[in-house]
Amino acid sequence: MTSPCKHAERPPGRHDLVFVSPAGWRAMLDARSDLATDSLLARWPKMRWPTVRRRALPREESGLALGLPLPPSAGKKRISLLVDNDHVTSVARPPLLRQARAYAPRNWWPTLDRLDAMAHRHAVDARVFGSLAWQSLTGLDYVTTHSDLDVLFEFRSETDVDRFVADVAAIEIEAPMRLDGELMRADGAAVNWREYHGDASELLVKSIERVVLLGRHQFISGAIVS
Repeated sequence: MTSPCKHAERPPGRHDLVFVSPAGWRAMLDARSDLATDSLLARWPKMRWPTVRRRALPREESGLALGLPLPPSAGKKRISLLVDNDHVTSVARPPLLRQARAYAPRNWWPTLDRLDAMAHRHAVDARVFGSLAWQSLTGLDYVTTHSDLDVLFEFRSETDVDRFVADVAAIEIEAPMRLDGELMRADGAAVNWREYHGDASELLVKSIERVVLLGRHQFISGAIVS
């Protein structure tokens, strides 16, 4: 489903999957007494399921900031964790849309196929995060009848982003779910695709370090998020 790389090859970015060693899991859970009795969370290290990289909070000055959303059956609880970098065994990109298809409701399949084919035409890598990603990674029931489809559209320099988001919007009209997600540059900076499709002169651009406002042209041209 994913293609992990050794942690030393590159630092984890937003939405990246982070795999933690058993010792790292013990250290994380020992530091959180409120999680000691969570039987579902105790399965994570046993099943070697990943966590996800998140932006660190101001008080989190050391360690790697990780997140873990639990499924609806566990109240959709979002767990924040910190791990020492030495306990990170590998990092992977989120699952590709086509890889996660088998875990989606069947009435989603035509939309997923249209999105995947359209992304390929526009030189975009379509990956999933959110409920469908976690369902494909764990086999647990994350997707409900009210779930959005969260897609990470990784575009390239040759992608006509304006035409691409127009095509996404056209597909959503007939989709059985809301299409949510982000347009991500090669450096990891990203904007909500729906916001880009609007007429705002400035966009809310997210990176692993911060959130800033950038002009549309600045975002597409690769302006540094400082």
